[in-house]
Amino acid sequence: MAKRNLLLETLEKMEQHSKTKNDVLWVGSHDGKYCITWDEFSLLSDKEYDRDSPRQIVAKDLVIAGNGWWLERKEYQGTEWWVFLELPQKREGKTFQKIFCDEQKSKGWMSLEEIQTAF
Repeated sequence: MAKRNLLLETLEKMEQHSKTKNDVLWVGSHDGKYCITWDEFSLLSDKEYDRDSPRQIVAKDLVIAGNGWWLERKEYQGTEWWVFLELPQKREGKTFQKIFCDEQKSKGWMSLEEIQTAF
């Protein structure tokens, strides 16, 4: 049984990405229907839960939202954790003509860049 404190787990994940509670804009559901402040979340989340429970414990649509980033919950075979995501940044803005791999020649997952140059 892997007991974890949700608040501490959240702060650890944020720290890994140089974020603090001051960077949080809101906490709530992924669709934005439910929303609370960081301070309200910290009171609710300062609790241990079994992250390896055979059933989901933490709300699956819970997000911590910042400016251009967010944390969202993931679960696999009963284990739960946070994933840090950021909005993709447009850089060079190269155009492209293909989005599909050649099924006959492809060796599997390929990036847009690999697809443009491979076929």
